[in-house]
Amino acid sequence: MSRYTELLRQLQEAPRTWLITGVAGFIGSNLLETLLSHGQTVTGLDNFMTGHRKNLDMVRDAVTPEQWSRFRFIEGDIRSLETCREACAGADYVLHQAALGSVPRSIDDPLLTNTCNIDGFVNMLVAARDADVRRFVYAASSSTYGDEPNLPKQEDRIGRPLSPYAVTKYVNELYADVFARTYGMECTGLRYFNVFGKRQDPEGAYAAVIPLWFAGLLRDQPVFINGDGETSRDFCHIDNTVQANLLAATAPDPEATNTVYNVAFGERTSLTELYGLIREEVARHNPHASEKEAQYRDFRAGDVRHSLADISRARTLLGYDPQISVRQGLRISGDWYAANL
Repeated sequence: MSRYTELLRQLQEAPRTWLITGVAGFIGSNLLETLLSHGQTVTGLDNFMTGHRKNLDMVRDAVTPEQWSRFRFIEGDIRSLETCREACAGADYVLHQAALGSVPRSIDDPLLTNTCNIDGFVNMLVAARDADVRRFVYAASSSTYGDEPNLPKQEDRIGRPLSPYAVTKYVNELYADVFARTYGMECTGLRYFNVFGKRQDPEGAYAAVIPLWFAGLLRDQPVFINGDGETSRDFCHIDNTVQANLLAATAPDPEATNTVYNVAFGERTSLTELYGLIREEVARHNPHASEKEAQYRDFRAGDVRHSLADISRARTLLGYDPQISVRQGLRISGDWYAANL
């Protein structure tokens, strides 16, 4: 039995109280669904800057009324310390997902990215410290690797940040480390590598590539590839990401805390390969998509060329064992987008 399977069984038998910030977002709502479906009590915080009420509605429809009754929602902003204190009260574990994502958005508006991702992060650390939570798990980012050229990416070897967003996520790691050493908190960072899956928003100027391409192919709209198509990423299905969060929050080994982990699948896929896989999935629902070619355009400012994670630290210390491959994840996602777009 995997550690994650055993953990889910234990949670069902011994409920805990959790706080998820950014709960109406893509990752936050998937964490909420998993925790509620395993008998947990959850407080969720979101200001709907990038999250959506419809995501919470989908979670409500996916769980039982009794499970949903264990959810308390606070509409508020992590830039308010008072709101953060209210949300942290009584929480055993904090899963801090709230942030203003997107490299291009941070280049367009570095001030807003800074206030959300750094000021809001420190507010959450202070509130969690004062509420005496057991563990603070936060969404870090593979963007922290910056211009470090070596593959696969290893946690202890980073380069210079390439965007304001990357700066903010690295500062998060520095603050978490200081709070752990200064105040005795248990803080764990998860460097996400291109997470994808159900409820990831395809709308807006800063939409991620996978939902954007699914939407474009399903709606017969133009699909663009930035650069020559050889740019590669380590795409990670949302179920793997949820697993990493729950394992990090509950890891019994003291050596597993106060560090950062790569959260990925451990395989590299080029954008051209990704487009082919997504087109193949969409063609099952819309046969005309099989004939649609992508349009290539200029490289995007602030993007790294290649990304691939070494996930051995998470495997060893957390028992992380990602089960959903990129191809499997795209099959699941394709069915979801076809049903919901």
